[in-house]
Amino acid sequence: MPAQVTDIEQLKNHPAISKILAWSAEAIEQVKFDRDEMTIWVERSTIREVCALLRDNPECPFNFLCDVTCVDWLPQEPRFEVIYHLLSMARKERVRLKVRLNGDSPVLDSVVPVWPAANYFEREVYDLFGVRFSGHPYLRRLLMPEDWDGHPLRKDYPVEGYR
Repeated sequence: MPAQVTDIEQLKNHPAISKILAWSAEAIEQVKFDRDEMTIWVERSTIREVCALLRDNPECPFNFLCDVTCVDWLPQEPRFEVIYHLLSMARKERVRLKVRLNGDSPVLDSVVPVWPAANYFEREVYDLFGVRFSGHPYLRRLLMPEDWDGHPLRKDYPVEGYR
Protein backbone atom coordinates (compact mmCIF):
# COMPACT_ATOMS: atom_id res chain seq x y z
CA MET A 1 0.00 0.00 0.00
CA PRO A 2 1.50 3.37 -0.99
CA ALA A 3 2.18 5.93 1.70
CA GLN A 4 -0.10 8.91 2.18
CA VAL A 5 0.49 11.96 0.01
CA THR A 6 0.23 15.39 1.62
CA ASP A 7 2.15 17.49 -0.91
CA ILE A 8 -0.29 19.66 -2.86
CA GLU A 9 2.14 19.74 -5.80
CA GLN A 10 1.80 15.98 -6.21
CA LEU A 11 -2.01 16.18 -6.02
CA LYS A 12 -2.71 19.30 -8.08
CA ASN A 13 -3.87 17.24 -11.09
CA HIS A 14 -6.79 15.77 -9.16
CA PRO A 15 -9.96 17.33 -10.68
CA ALA A 16 -11.26 18.70 -7.36
CA ILE A 17 -7.94 20.22 -6.30
CA SER A 18 -7.16 21.66 -9.73
CA LYS A 19 -10.58 23.31 -9.94
CA ILE A 20 -10.21 24.90 -6.48
CA LEU A 21 -6.62 26.00 -7.17
CA ALA A 22 -7.68 27.60 -10.48
CA TRP A 23 -10.36 29.53 -8.58
CA SER A 24 -8.30 30.51 -5.51
CA ALA A 25 -5.05 28.99 -4.28
CA GLU A 26 -5.68 30.44 -0.79
CA ALA A 27 -8.86 28.37 -0.43
CA ILE A 28 -6.90 25.17 0.24
CA GLU A 29 -5.14 24.93 3.60
CA GLN A 30 -3.99 21.31 3.39
CA VAL A 31 -4.56 18.12 1.39
CA LYS A 32 -4.13 14.42 2.06
CA PHE A 33 -4.55 11.41 -0.20
CA ASP A 34 -4.46 8.20 1.81
CA ARG A 35 -5.94 4.73 1.13
CA ASP A 36 -7.66 6.00 -2.05
CA GLU A 37 -9.42 8.79 -0.15
CA MET A 38 -8.94 12.50 -0.90
CA THR A 39 -9.27 14.98 1.96
CA ILE A 40 -9.08 18.73 1.37
CA TRP A 41 -8.94 21.23 4.24
CA VAL A 42 -10.67 24.39 3.04
CA GLU A 43 -10.41 27.94 4.40
CA ARG A 44 -13.63 28.55 6.31
CA SER A 45 -14.77 31.65 4.42
CA THR A 46 -14.70 29.77 1.11
CA ILE A 47 -16.70 26.63 1.92
CA ARG A 48 -19.91 27.61 0.09
CA GLU A 49 -18.05 28.65 -3.07
CA VAL A 50 -15.84 25.54 -3.01
CA CYS A 51 -18.91 23.31 -2.71
CA ALA A 52 -20.57 25.08 -5.66
CA LEU A 53 -17.36 24.76 -7.73
CA LEU A 54 -17.12 21.03 -7.06
CA ARG A 55 -20.82 20.44 -7.72
CA ASP A 56 -20.62 22.22 -11.09
CA ASN A 57 -17.22 20.85 -12.19
CA PRO A 58 -17.80 19.18 -15.60
CA GLU A 59 -14.60 17.08 -15.27
CA CYS A 60 -15.71 15.50 -12.03
CA PRO A 61 -19.04 16.77 -10.74
CA PHE A 62 -19.37 16.07 -7.04
CA ASN A 63 -23.13 16.23 -7.35
CA PHE A 64 -24.18 14.36 -4.21
CA LEU A 65 -23.73 15.51 -0.62
CA CYS A 66 -23.57 12.31 1.42
CA ASP A 67 -23.08 13.76 4.89
CA VAL A 68 -22.06 16.72 7.01
CA THR A 69 -20.63 15.95 10.42
CA CYS A 70 -18.31 17.41 13.03
CA VAL A 71 -15.44 16.46 15.33
CA ASP A 72 -14.55 18.16 18.61
CA TRP A 73 -10.77 18.08 19.15
CA LEU A 74 -10.82 19.67 22.63
CA PRO A 75 -8.31 20.74 24.06
CA GLN A 76 -6.73 21.47 20.63
CA GLU A 77 -7.31 24.71 18.75
CA PRO A 78 -8.84 24.95 16.28
CA ARG A 79 -11.29 22.95 18.30
CA PHE A 80 -13.83 21.84 15.69
CA GLU A 81 -13.66 20.30 12.23
CA VAL A 82 -16.80 20.28 10.11
CA ILE A 83 -16.59 17.52 7.50
CA TYR A 84 -18.44 17.32 4.18
CA HIS A 85 -18.55 13.99 2.33
CA LEU A 86 -19.13 14.49 -1.40
CA LEU A 87 -19.70 11.92 -4.15
CA SER A 88 -19.34 12.18 -7.91
CA MET A 89 -21.89 9.68 -9.17
CA ALA A 90 -20.60 9.94 -12.75
CA ARG A 91 -17.00 9.09 -11.76
CA LYS A 92 -17.82 6.97 -8.68
CA GLU A 93 -15.34 9.05 -6.72
CA ARG A 94 -15.50 10.58 -3.26
CA VAL A 95 -13.88 13.61 -1.72
CA ARG A 96 -13.91 14.86 1.85
CA LEU A 97 -13.85 18.58 2.64
CA LYS A 98 -12.87 19.69 6.13
CA VAL A 99 -13.15 23.13 7.70
CA ARG A 100 -11.41 24.01 10.97
CA LEU A 101 -13.22 26.28 13.44
CA ASN A 102 -12.02 27.86 16.66
CA GLY A 103 -13.87 26.99 19.85
CA ASP A 104 -14.68 30.61 20.67
CA SER A 105 -16.48 31.28 17.36
CA PRO A 106 -17.72 28.09 15.70
CA VAL A 107 -19.57 29.81 12.82
CA LEU A 108 -19.55 28.70 9.20
CA ASP A 109 -21.49 29.59 6.04
CA SER A 110 -24.39 27.27 5.32
CA VAL A 111 -24.18 25.14 2.16
CA VAL A 112 -27.98 24.77 1.97
CA PRO A 113 -28.02 27.18 -1.03
CA VAL A 114 -25.72 24.71 -2.84
CA TRP A 115 -27.26 21.48 -1.57
CA PRO A 116 -30.72 21.77 0.02
CA ALA A 117 -30.11 18.34 1.55
CA ALA A 118 -27.58 19.95 3.91
CA ASN A 119 -30.49 21.42 5.87
CA TYR A 120 -30.90 18.57 8.37
CA PHE A 121 -27.19 17.72 8.48
CA GLU A 122 -26.36 21.29 9.52
CA ARG A 123 -29.18 21.33 12.06
CA GLU A 124 -27.82 18.12 13.59
CA VAL A 125 -24.28 19.56 13.82
CA TYR A 126 -25.69 22.74 15.38
CA ASP A 127 -27.79 20.78 17.86
CA LEU A 128 -25.09 18.35 19.00
CA PHE A 129 -21.90 20.48 18.68
CA GLY A 130 -23.11 24.10 18.75
CA VAL A 131 -21.61 25.05 15.38
CA ARG A 132 -23.72 27.85 13.86
CA PHE A 133 -24.33 28.04 10.10
CA SER A 134 -24.75 31.57 8.70
CA GLY A 135 -27.52 31.83 6.15
CA HIS A 136 -29.23 28.62 7.20
CA PRO A 137 -32.97 28.95 6.49
CA TYR A 138 -34.18 27.34 9.75
CA LEU A 139 -31.36 26.74 12.25
CA ARG A 140 -33.11 25.15 15.22
CA ARG A 141 -32.50 22.09 17.32
CA LEU A 142 -33.27 18.84 15.56
CA LEU A 143 -32.74 16.03 18.08
CA MET A 144 -32.74 17.68 21.48
CA PRO A 145 -35.66 19.63 23.01
CA GLU A 146 -35.63 23.38 22.30
CA ASP A 147 -34.99 24.17 25.98
CA TRP A 148 -32.02 21.75 26.27
CA ASP A 149 -28.95 23.31 27.88
CA GLY A 150 -25.70 22.73 25.99
CA HIS A 151 -24.57 20.55 23.10
CA PRO A 152 -24.19 16.88 24.09
CA LEU A 153 -21.43 15.80 21.68
CA ARG A 154 -18.98 18.45 22.82
CA LYS A 155 -16.13 16.94 24.78
CA ASP A 156 -16.64 19.38 27.65
CA TYR A 157 -20.30 18.39 28.07
CA PRO A 158 -20.84 16.55 31.39
CA VAL A 159 -21.39 12.82 30.98
CA GLU A 160 -24.49 12.92 33.17
CA GLY A 161 -25.73 16.26 31.87
CA TYR A 162 -26.03 19.56 33.66
CA ARG A 163 -27.72 19.40 37.07
